[in-house]
Amino acid sequence: MAQAVPDLSVIVPAYNEAQRISKTLRRLEQYFNARSYSYEIIVVLDGPTDDTRDVLKKLSAEIHYLKILDRSIRRGKGFTVREGMLKALGRVRLFTDADNSTDIDHLDRMQRLFNQGCDLVIASRSAMDAPEAKQTVPQIWYKRMLGKLGNLIVQALAVRGIWDTQCGFKAFRAAAAEQIFSQAKIPGWGFDIEVLALARALKFKIGVIPAHWVNDERSHVGWLDYLRVLGDAAKVRCNLLTGKYKI
Repeated sequence: MAQAVPDLSVIVPAYNEAQRISKTLRRLEQYFNARSYSYEIIVVLDGPTDDTRDVLKKLSAEIHYLKILDRSIRRGKGFTVREGMLKALGRVRLFTDADNSTDIDHLDRMQRLFNQGCDLVIASRSAMDAPEAKQTVPQIWYKRMLGKLGNLIVQALAVRGIWDTQCGFKAFRAAAAEQIFSQAKIPGWGFDIEVLALARALKFKIGVIPAHWVNDERSHVGWLDYLRVLGDAAKVRCNLLTGKYKI
């Protein structure tokens, strides 16, 4: 018997999230309980070494329509999001971070842009992308500086005109998700750049909403990861130039 197709899939990549994921999943449940559309929540485990599995086991009886994809080996956020996107069934597929730094209520604005014909909609923390964007609790100064400098390089290499490629709140129509993620190659933090570069190359219409973003100091992103992201941007540029993607 064929599975029913939900209106929305929410993919939550999770590494060591025992301290944060309960609050995030309960917030998702609260949001969806007030709405009439069908949904599924997919938590994709990226080889956690803490008590994340135990926390999810307890939550599974409480959170409706929760699916858990358990992988014992850590492969990176990009690999993890890709796995969830390609296993999802929803007509629209959203990935959001386990710390809920961009609250699920941003989906309301996204829906309006989908109704206007967008194939994917991203949240941005930069006023250059969306004037109302703000960081309610900003990142530490060096992360803001590295992010701004890095974005100039990212724009030059791969995704011109988007000032915040890295906000972890992006939604895709099913067809766009399948075409993009089925050929994405970057397993680490730079996957957002690749996803947007592929969307551009495939002529998908990208919408942007302002993020009201709350930083969590327990982020797994270190300063060396910013350098790795720039390396990933260079790889994306090379892949585009050498025909590694099916455009």
